[in-house]
Amino acid sequence: MTALRWHRFLSHLNYQSIVTEKWSKKPCDVLIALHGLRSHDSIQGFKKAYPNHPVVLIMTGTDIYRDLKNSTKVIKSMEMADAIVVLQPDAIQSLPKKFHHKIQVIYQSVKGITKKSPPKRHFLASIIGHLRSEKDPFCAAQCLPLLPSNSKVQLVQLGKAMSPEFKKQAISIEKNVMRYRWLDQLSHSKTLQWLSRSHVMIISSIMEGGAHVVSEAIAIGIPVIASDIPGNRGLLGDTYPAYYPAGDKVALSKLLNKAEANPVFYQKLCRAIALRQKITKPELEQKSIQKLIKSLIK
Repeated sequence: MTALRWHRFLSHLNYQSIVTEKWSKKPCDVLIALHGLRSHDSIQGFKKAYPNHPVVLIMTGTDIYRDLKNSTKVIKSMEMADAIVVLQPDAIQSLPKKFHHKIQVIYQSVKGITKKSPPKRHFLASIIGHLRSEKDPFCAAQCLPLLPSNSKVQLVQLGKAMSPEFKKQAISIEKNVMRYRWLDQLSHSKTLQWLSRSHVMIISSIMEGGAHVVSEAIAIGIPVIASDIPGNRGLLGDTYPAYYPAGDKVALSKLLNKAEANPVFYQKLCRAIALRQKITKPELEQKSIQKLIKSLIK
C-alpha cells in the first residue's frame, strides 16, 4: 500500500516510477526501497552498480522494532541509504543516533473516505488487520466477557488468519462469545465501510511502525482505542486519552466500557482525533515526498 501510494504521488509530481518486488537491475536516478531487511540485497546491488545514485529507505515497524535487533542487514541497509523515511516521529528514538541526520518523517495519507452513521442498537467496535502474533489479535475479543452485562458493545474483527491456529481460535471465539464476529479478509473498500460506521476502532498491536489503519481512522474521524506502543503514540500523539498497556485485557475492557458509557469521554476522543486529521492530508504527504526527492536529485 505504501509503495503504490508513493508511486501515485511521484506520478503527480511528473516523475516516472516503477513498482517491483526487487530491483530489476535497470538504471534509475533514485532507488526507493521499502523494508530494510527485505530490500537489503536490492540496495546493495544498486549501490554497487550506481554508487553515486541515491537510495531512499522506507522503514517499517518490523524493521524498527524486530529486525533491527536480529539482523545486521537492516543496519547495513541504513548505512547504504542516503535518506531514511519513518512513518511517525516516535520511531526515530528507536534507531541508532548515527543515522538520525538521514531520517525524515513522512506521515501516511488517506483520501476520500467519509464517516457514516454508526448503529443505534449497539456500540460497534472494529479491529482491523491480519491475524498474526505482533498484532495481539485476540486481546480485544478476550476483553469482551469483562464488560458489564448491560453493555451493548459488538466487536467485528476483519483480517486474514495468518496461521491455522489463529483461524481455529477466531472460529472458536465466534462460537462462544456472542458479542464477537470474525469476517476474515474483505476487500479494502468493504473494510473501510465497516471502519467508517464504527463507534470506535481498536488497535491492539504489541509492535507497529505506524499502522495505516490508524491513519484511516483519524482521517475518517473514528475514535481509536490503542495499545500504548511508540507506533501508535507517534500517530495519535502523547496526550491522546485512550491508551492501554499492550496486552492488558482488563485495561482495554475498562477503556471500551468508558467509551460506550461515558458520552463526555467519547466526545473527548472525537475531538482528540479531529486535532490529528491534518497529518493524514494527501497534500502533506505529497509535499514531503517532493521535498525529499528534490533534496536528493541535484
